[in-house]
Formats: sequence, C-alpha cells, structure tokens
Amino acid sequence: MRRNLGTLNGQLARVISETGHTDRLIVTDAGLPIPPGVERVDLAIRKNLPRFLDVLDAVLDEVAVEGVLLSEEIKQVSPAMLEEIRQRFAHLDLPLRFIPHIEFKQATAGARAAVRSGEFTPYANVLLTAGVVY
Repeated sequence: MRRNLGTLNGQLARVISETGHTDRLIVTDAGLPIPPGVERVDLAIRKNLPRFLDVLDAVLDEVAVEGVLLSEEIKQVSPAMLEEIRQRFAHLDLPLRFIPHIEFKQATAGARAAVRSGEFTPYANVLLTAGVVY
C-alpha cells in the first residue's frame, strides 16, 4: 500500500504516472466528446459528481503543467467557472489560452487521456500540456 496517498483511482494514478513532458491531458465536464483512441478515465457518477474543480485539483496536485487551453465560450457562458480555473493557475504565472469550442474539441485528438467529471457547467473543460518537475 502507498504511504503517501495522492490519487486513489487506480486508472487515473496510472495515467498520471505515465504522462510525460508535452503529453496532453484533458479534464472534462460530463458532456465533452472524447475522441476515439484517447483513453477515457471516467470518474462521473451522476450530475455534478464529482465536480470538475475537484477533479482538476486532484490532477494538478500530481501533474506539472506548462500549457493550458480552454474554450473561448467559457468567458461568456460560465464566467464563474473560468475565474475558479484562473485561480488554480495564477501562482504558476501560466497564461491561459482560448480557442473556439469547435477547435478545442479538435485539439483533444491525440491527448494522452481524458479525465471525465460529472460536471454540468457548460465549457468546464481544460486541455493541459504536461511540463517537467526539474
């Protein structure tokens, strides 16, 4: 048994440990389509369980990030969620990049994995590019 508990979900722990520099990892709401060939770590249980921010926090606790991509539409449709996301990256001095949602969905192709939450807030999706810890 692991002494330092981090991610308890076995599949997610494996995906995180296999993620390398420049790999892309998607943290999604309940509705984002996951492209064929992208591993799905489905944590969704029911509406808003677990919440997107809880899943994002768990991933960020263990993954170094050097890039963050979001849908442009989150600015208008879900500004409170966007502010919560901004707060999670403010200390890293990491700029958030935005593209139209249709392009965001295309950008998810080739990601290492998608971690699906039960979130029902529109456009609560983020595409992370893994960095390095050294």
